[in-house]
Amino acid sequence: MEVIAKPKGGNIDKMAEKVFLKSIEMIGGLRKLVEFRNLTWLPSLAEAAYVLVLRNEAFKTYREIAEELGITEQTAKNIANADEEEVKKYLEEGLERPREHIAGGLAKLAYRELKESGSLDEEEIVMKNQEIEALDIDWAVHVLARIKGLDFPVELEDLEKRLEGLVIKGRRIDEIIRNLKYPIKTPAELLHQIKLNL
Repeated sequence: MEVIAKPKGGNIDKMAEKVFLKSIEMIGGLRKLVEFRNLTWLPSLAEAAYVLVLRNEAFKTYREIAEELGITEQTAKNIANADEEEVKKYLEEGLERPREHIAGGLAKLAYRELKESGSLDEEEIVMKNQEIEALDIDWAVHVLARIKGLDFPVELEDLEKRLEGLVIKGRRIDEIIRNLKYPIKTPAELLHQIKLNL
């Protein structure tokens, strides 16, 4: 049997995190995000980063990506085929607020830039604690890493096992997730509900 493609290796979670952070940098960085005061599109951006890395670095099919991330196959396709030109136009014109539907294109631009510079495969991600706190995203990255491979929709029992011991903003995760509405259909919905409960 001939092997046409195999995973390139590397830490998928770290690569997705790099794409995510590069996307934030491209949209204007921390200051812009704080000015927007509306970070509800960040889960979509994190999801897009994972889709691109899983597709391009681990050579996963859309079906495999959908199963791993708890999204639909069509969502994975839409992200992978997002229009980068629309995002370039958005970035050039400096529109007032990021729109959620630009997440796929923005992540594609970030992925391409990291790949071309050769920094996607580097292991280190350096981010200052002040930046993590200002973005208020550290917890979301940890939640996404813990639920990787979890089948959605999920119930409380499934989340309790995966997220055990996690503390978000001084609150234990088990206290937070008991207040969520179940079943939770997607990782993005999970992050959104946690954010609302924080």
